[in-house]
Order: sequence, then structure tokens, then C-alpha cells
Amino acid sequence: MQLCIFEDINYEKLEPLIFSRPTYDLVCGINSLREKILRAYPGVKYSLHCRSYLTALLRFQNPGIEINNIDDDECLFINGNILAPKNLAEIIPLKNKKDTLYINGETIVAAHVSGEKLKEIKNQLHELLSESNFSGLPVEKVEIKNIEYVWNLINNNGKELISDYGYFSSNGKGKIKGTILEGAHLIEKENIFIEEGAQIKSGAILDASEGPIFIDKNATVFPNAVVEGPVYLGESAQIKSCSRIYENVSIGKISKVGGEVEDSIILPLTNKQHSGFIGHAYLGSWVNLGADTNCSDLKNNYGSVKVYVNGEVVNSGSQFLGLIMGDHSKTAINTMFNTGTIVGFSCNIFGAGFPDKYLPSFSWGGSDAVTTYDLERSIETAKRVLVRREKTMHDVEEKLFRKIFDITKKERRKRGYPY
Repeated sequence: MQLCIFEDINYEKLEPLIFSRPTYDLVCGINSLREKILRAYPGVKYSLHCRSYLTALLRFQNPGIEINNIDDDECLFINGNILAPKNLAEIIPLKNKKDTLYINGETIVAAHVSGEKLKEIKNQLHELLSESNFSGLPVEKVEIKNIEYVWNLINNNGKELISDYGYFSSNGKGKIKGTILEGAHLIEKENIFIEEGAQIKSGAILDASEGPIFIDKNATVFPNAVVEGPVYLGESAQIKSCSRIYENVSIGKISKVGGEVEDSIILPLTNKQHSGFIGHAYLGSWVNLGADTNCSDLKNNYGSVKVYVNGEVVNSGSQFLGLIMGDHSKTAINTMFNTGTIVGFSCNIFGAGFPDKYLPSFSWGGSDAVTTYDLERSIETAKRVLVRREKTMHDVEEKLFRKIFDITKKERRKRGYPY
């Protein structure tokens, strides 16, 4: 029996974060959606399914894992956009006596497939999967959340932080393995987990009275920073001095964060280390926010925030929603963003005033004028940033840059960009 985590046809609703990764590599809580699925089936043989242009990248990032290939006679397909509960394996067992399609509303959650039907699907793995691929299978309805839009990840982050913390900590209790310097204060210490090599410096306050705090290996909380759980700080990440990190925040590995942050997810290798506020936000990897970059996450009329996603305006149904920014994007000092602003992949945003609430990938400019960020210049900048982290851009990653530039050209043209 093999497990295959797949992408379905609705991936575009998670732009701009999905341009450079499959849906199941998005994070909610401590872990990615993929990791939450796999820990429900420990030790299982699995493969990954993705859009064709991401195939080379995933093979590079996941050596030894089959990509867009199934070599077994039975397979449990699981949609990579589900928010897997702890009891996923009880709801959808790895093995089943008969082929079954599991759905929640109109969304595919999973499918047990074998025989001729599996042979058909194997021949179609270069395409995205939809319900038509599983037609004819007996249907079973299940109550499992799926992630449709990025704000679903943001709004579920607090609960997932608590759930993931319980998985990693012993019986949901804290454990201090790192270094706590004299003058640091830990409130509700039993709800705080600090890994080996991590350091909490003098004057820092970790307050876990409203939710757990997980500080991963070699991470650092600098003097006089305040952290209120639930919060996750990734491996080798830093919370800078005098920061205010409020509830429901996830910070990825090797990221540097300062200023004021609440209800936000920050993926690995991103810097927001200066003063400025972000709330109910989602930042991709390799992002850099200049000093005093701020985003609004609440409209003045306290109404529901509307967002431009995949060519249409969508009512998020959320009163709070801030900035959503794709990988490799940057802001200059004092940049301001309105509620529900989407900034695409590899943008450079600067200037006074609020820029448009939707800035397609490879945008250059701000409120006064926006044009296309030259592809070669954007790649050269990304290479320089990688060198600062002692990394180099692989050919696969450079080809991905060029592919994303190509597939996002339509949105730029729609807004009058030159190319």
C-alpha cells in the first residue's frame, strides 16, 4: 500500500504562496500540511504529486521520494490541502476493503484506489487531479477541514500551534533544554518547550498563560523581547530586542523578526527584524520587510475584508486580514499596506502612500507608479540574498524563477505593465 499526497485543481486560490511550492508545503501551526498528513501514518511509503512545472524542484528538494509516480498496486490518495486532524488514520484508514472516495462538501479529501482505476490515474499524474479522476468510486462523506484560501491558514494557526505543540512535547508539558539567562522571565513555565542550543536572553519575557510557546533548536530570543503564546520560533530563528510577539504567531527557521507581530505565519529564511507592525499576515520565504513596514489588518468600518485572488474579488469573511506576500519579495523603509493586500512573487515595493491591494508577481514600485521588475535583475538580487545565507541558487531554482515570471505575465499585462 502506498500513500500519495496530491494537488487538486483549486491550488490557484492559494496564490501567491503556491507559485513556488505545492499546496501541501504551506505551514499552519508548527508544521506543513504535508507533515501533518504523514505523521498520521508513521512509516508509510509515500509519493508526492504536483503541478508539472514543480516536478524538478520537488525532486531536488526530496531525494529518494517518488514525484508524480506511483509504483504500487494500491494507493491511498490524500488531498494536500486538508488540515489533517490527529485521528486522520482512524477516519481514513491506510488500508480499506474496497475502493472509496472520501469527500467533504464538494471537496475531495482522499481516495482508496486499486486495479484498473489506479492504472488510469497513473497515466494522468502529469495533470492536476479532480473528482473526475475518481469517478465511479463509492462515496463516503467525512468532516475534515480543507484549506481553500491563505486566510484559512492564518485563522486556524492558533489552534494548530496548540495541537502541534501537544504532538512534540511530552504529554503536552514543557521542557527546558536550552539556556535561560539570568533576568529572563518564563510565565507558566510548564507550557514552554525550549530545545537544545536555544537561548533566552536577560530581560526577555515568555508568557505562556494563554497558550504554549515552542522555541526550537539554536533559536534566540533577544533581551527585553515579549512573547505571548501560542507561538512557535523555528530552528536558528531570532526574535530581536524589544519585539512584541503576540498570540498565534509561527516563525520559520533562520528568520529574524522584530517590531510588533500578531496572528501571523512567517515562512523560513525571511526577515522582518525592524520596527513596524504586521498582523493576520502570511509571509513567504526569502522576504525582507524594510524598517517601519506596516500593514493594516482591520478596516475602519470593521467590515469583512475583500481580497483579489486568482482574477476575482473574494469576500474573506474575516474582519481581520493583513498582508499576504510571496517568496523573494521586498519592501523599502516606511512601506504601508492596506487590509487584505496581496503581493506576488519577487516584488520590490517602495514609495509613500498605500500601493494597490493587489500587486502581481514581479512588480516594481508603489503608490505612485508600478512597472515590471526585470527578470534578470530579480534573479541577480535573489542570488545575492542566498549568498548572505551561505547558499547558492541551483539551476532548478533559477528555472523556476523564469517559469513563474512567464505564468504570471497575464496578470501584469491586465494592469498595464509592459511585460
